[in-house]
Amino acid sequence: MTRSTRRSHTVALTATAVAIALGATACGGSSGNSAGGSPGKGGTLTVLNKADFDHLDPQRVYTTEGSSMDQEIVRALTGWDETGSKPKLVGDLATGTGTPSKGATVWTFRLRHGVKYQDGTEVTAPDVKYGVERFFSSDINGGPPYAAQWLVGGADYKGPYQGKELDSIQTPDKYTIVFHLNQPVADFNETTSMTGWAAVPKARDTGSTYDTKVWSDGPYMIKSYTKNKELVLTRNKYWSQSTDPIRQQNVDEMDVTFGQDESAIDQQIKADAGTAQTSIQQWPIAGSDLAQLANDPSLKSRYYKIAAPGINYLAINTTRVKDIRVREAIEYAIDKTTVRGAFGGSAYGDYATTMLSPGIGGYKKFNLYGSNPAGNLAKAKALMKQAGNPKPTMSIAVENTPTQEHFADAVKTALEHIGIRVNISPIDASNYFSTVNNTTNQYDLTWGDWIADWPNASTVLPTLFDGRLIKKNPQSNQDLSYLNDPKVNALIDKAAKMTDVVQRNATYGQLDEQVLKDAAVIPLTYMNFSDMSGSKVGGVIPDTILAEPSLVHVYIKH
Repeated sequence: MTRSTRRSHTVALTATAVAIALGATACGGSSGNSAGGSPGKGGTLTVLNKADFDHLDPQRVYTTEGSSMDQEIVRALTGWDETGSKPKLVGDLATGTGTPSKGATVWTFRLRHGVKYQDGTEVTAPDVKYGVERFFSSDINGGPPYAAQWLVGGADYKGPYQGKELDSIQTPDKYTIVFHLNQPVADFNETTSMTGWAAVPKARDTGSTYDTKVWSDGPYMIKSYTKNKELVLTRNKYWSQSTDPIRQQNVDEMDVTFGQDESAIDQQIKADAGTAQTSIQQWPIAGSDLAQLANDPSLKSRYYKIAAPGINYLAINTTRVKDIRVREAIEYAIDKTTVRGAFGGSAYGDYATTMLSPGIGGYKKFNLYGSNPAGNLAKAKALMKQAGNPKPTMSIAVENTPTQEHFADAVKTALEHIGIRVNISPIDASNYFSTVNNTTNQYDLTWGDWIADWPNASTVLPTLFDGRLIKKNPQSNQDLSYLNDPKVNALIDKAAKMTDVVQRNATYGQLDEQVLKDAAVIPLTYMNFSDMSGSKVGGVIPDTILAEPSLVHVYIKH
């Protein structure tokens, strides 16, 4: 999954690996913020975001900011309770975490009674079925690929708008939903924690405009939404704490504003005056501010450093930059020290050499392109010479923010040393991923970041590098390298069939190495995300699944 500078989200870990990866997360200052007596009721939380969400439609959302905000509005079948030392999977709409049968090819969930929408009607299993079926419509693009990959008949199904249902989702009664999968998926109940496995009442579905009209069964509902300006959430009076094991309903309103410069947001929250005292940010602190704010002791109680199960990277389009020697030269030429500097230096994360981050099941430590993070220009120049000394001009896609533009400048400077000219293409941050994931918009180099969709490698490498998905998902292609290597695809298939976790992880390590042998991507940093809130904001939980400050227990201190 992406976080816009906190991108999409996808990582597959085993339960043990999750415990190691997520239980050991350092969450700076969170205890200071959650402390301060019992949660106060009432008040307005202001959320200051540099850009609007790509989507809030639960079947289309695939960024961490959008997913985090959606948790206030909609409920999935399962979810993560993050109040303990490590995340715990629990039933959300469902009473439990699902029951697998027939070798984990059939999954059954029973819904809680009495979960209500904002109009007081009850959430039913057919609503969940209809919501999941929306995934398949070409009008509802951008979301994760799992339903299409795993549900029987998914390859040919075109969604519910032509009046057809998907037979592999069955609802034997009002409170039971059964999914039939085309392969064993042992962690399917972690997939169902993503917002796409939420209920949508058919009568309320407005198709591609549902983003601004999402019908709530969570603690908050949309009061008003003006794209790129403001989203106001107010209490859903039919939500009941007794049916919800994850969320609370402490504040009266959440007011999300869009469009302020990221650095201006940082300074406002740091100053802690007026409404800034009851404000929080969802996008990370700007790279230019991070080192200073990370080390400011006066901010410690309201500064969150959340280790993300993910990676910040630069994709090389293998169909446009065809010569592997040129791609390898780029690998050696990039100076990761200046790149990391653009994102805020060491506080942003450790230098990366692999696409799987440490702690994720399947992580294998290797480094194919030299141990110096500043690069190796001599080696890069030698490879360009072998390639016949081409002098290409390349485009690089980045978000139109100062942090990302500084990053693009660092890449441009590095590549000029080996005779590559770089044209920077800044893209509006609120549309960044919907733009670069659309195969009609291709660039030579594309910035990306990726966070495991749920703690596990199956949600990183297959999503980012299965070349067969490019044709399948032309409007939501996550393979920014356009890599379609038969060796990579074969390893993806091999890992998917493995039930032995140790063997599967070894295969994912091999797969990671093959992607780097193809010089398809440059891993930059294993990410931390840092955010701040005002001094009167309490109950923030560092969400290590989404690498976001979770608002599910947020309250205003009075």
